This record gives sequence, structure tokens and C-alpha cells, in this order.
Amino acid sequence: MVKLRRQGLMEKEIKFYESRKELKKLDAELVSRAADAVADAYAPYSNFYVGAAVLLDTGEIIKGSNFENASYPLCLCAERVALGSVHSQYPKAKVISIAVTAKNPKQKVTEPVAPCGACRQVLLEYEQRQGVPLQVIMFGETGKVVIYPDAQSLLPMAFGHKFLG
Repeated sequence: MVKLRRQGLMEKEIKFYESRKELKKLDAELVSRAADAVADAYAPYSNFYVGAAVLLDTGEIIKGSNFENASYPLCLCAERVALGSVHSQYPKAKVISIAVTAKNPKQKVTEPVAPCGACRQVLLEYEQRQGVPLQVIMFGETGKVVIYPDAQSLLPMAFGHKFLG
């Protein structure tokens, strides 16, 4: 594991691991469940199959996978599918961590997969609403794993509720 302190608005510790084998047991379980969720993805257009798994403060793990549509703006990302499931099934639970990964049959995904901009915004708002940091774990099919301590680290100058009064 390598630790990096990110300079900017706030100092945060980002963790880099050479492989999944170095992860703590609970993080490794979440990563495994996200990898399992990839099998449920529907991505006939991009062939980029994404899986996410969310750990709740209750210990429950909820999975989500991407769901594409021929009209791309109507696609659903794995992260938002998972968070939507959490919100509808466990509205009072707090999300402690989310793991995100992907698979592409055209080429092996060897770099950590980061949430898109829309998902970063949704993760940040979820984190702000619940008042608890939401750890974000990113990984590919093989290779390194990156763990951000919270969603705010992924979107440091985000637009949020404070602008709306």
C-alpha cells in the first residue's frame, strides 16, 4: 500500500494498493461483490460492463450494475443503480463504502475504474445528506486498487445544496 496526501481544499489520504490481496477483509469482500455485479450488467452498445457494491452501516451489501439504452443519455450507471436500491430498500441506513469495477471483452481493464461525473455528484450528495464519509474503492479486472476516503475527494469543488439556500 502506498499513501498519498492530496493537497488542495483539504488534506485527504488516498490509498493505493498493488492488488486486491492487500486489502482489509471487509474492503476485499466489497470488491468481490462489485466484481460479481459485473455479470448482471447490460451493456450491448459499449461492451463496458460495470459493477458496484455498497456497504451499509448495518453490514448489508447491496449490488448494482449498469443498464444501457440505445439512447445513451437514458443509461443507468452501476453506482446510481446501487444507491437507488439502497435508498428504496434501506432509507435510514448509512452508506459506509462503495466499490466500483468494470469488464470489457475487447480489452482487459487493468486500471482502477472511476465513477463518471454524474455519479461523483450523486455520491457526494448522498455523503452530505447522511453526514458520514462515503469511502470509494476503485479497481479494474486486474492490477491496482485505489481507495478515496470520501466522495468529496472525488469532486472537491462540487456544486451542492449550500448554493441553493
